[in-house]
Amino acid sequence: MKTIKNELIYFATALMFFTRIPVPFTVPYSSEIMNKSQKYFAWIGLLVGLINAGILYLSAQLFNLEIGIVLMMISSVLLTGAFHEDGFTDMCDSFGGGYGKEKILTIMKDSRVGAYGTIGIILLLALKFFSIQALGTADLMKTLGIIIFAHTSSRFISGTMIYTHQYVTDIDVSKSKPLANKPLDAMALLVGFMSVLLSFILIPDWRLGLVFALAYLGKICMGWYFKKHIGGYTGDCLGAVQQVAEVLFYLGTMIVWKFI
Repeated sequence: MKTIKNELIYFATALMFFTRIPVPFTVPYSSEIMNKSQKYFAWIGLLVGLINAGILYLSAQLFNLEIGIVLMMISSVLLTGAFHEDGFTDMCDSFGGGYGKEKILTIMKDSRVGAYGTIGIILLLALKFFSIQALGTADLMKTLGIIIFAHTSSRFISGTMIYTHQYVTDIDVSKSKPLANKPLDAMALLVGFMSVLLSFILIPDWRLGLVFALAYLGKICMGWYFKKHIGGYTGDCLGAVQQVAEVLFYLGTMIVWKFI
């Protein structure tokens, strides 16, 4: 029973960290608990993906596909508090407006949004909208599965940076503080990847393996870029990787549906 209780605490910690879904009981906090909750990050993506897919389906029936996508994107932002979108925006501002590690990290800590961040998030959201619109027009039911798969897998891929890259910013002020420079945890990766497999069952298409590879390649490229300019990753970088990986899932699905 103690093991089940601990796992529930880890899951609730991940839920509170990544969403604004209320947890109906008090959850203790410590760096150890936060570290152990990492294995459930992709599972939170599965939950968010299921909610988003449900909202898109219902909204598309009540209105039309385009309005459904907008309402789904609004609900996603409200559900997560724009947690990952904020990281993407900060990443655009810092790498776009800064030169050198110190300047980049200084801009990244600034809560204000600049031109690079504004332009970046507008283009990202536009890509999400039009790619999901194209997929939904072709096959709405399959697109719902793609959305679930994309939310789950993109969070799993983003989480792998904790193991593959060096943490570089000021730990005392970072929102990813407990996860910094985490040693390889095969069990945590396995538990997280199980959510990816579960989301794959919802839409069993072997071509999605190619899409997953494309999204992971995007993470590799971004990781290389981050390492080149600041020596590793920050919490905002993790959010940016999730957002880019999610969009790559939609774009990659368009490619494989069209050519394979």
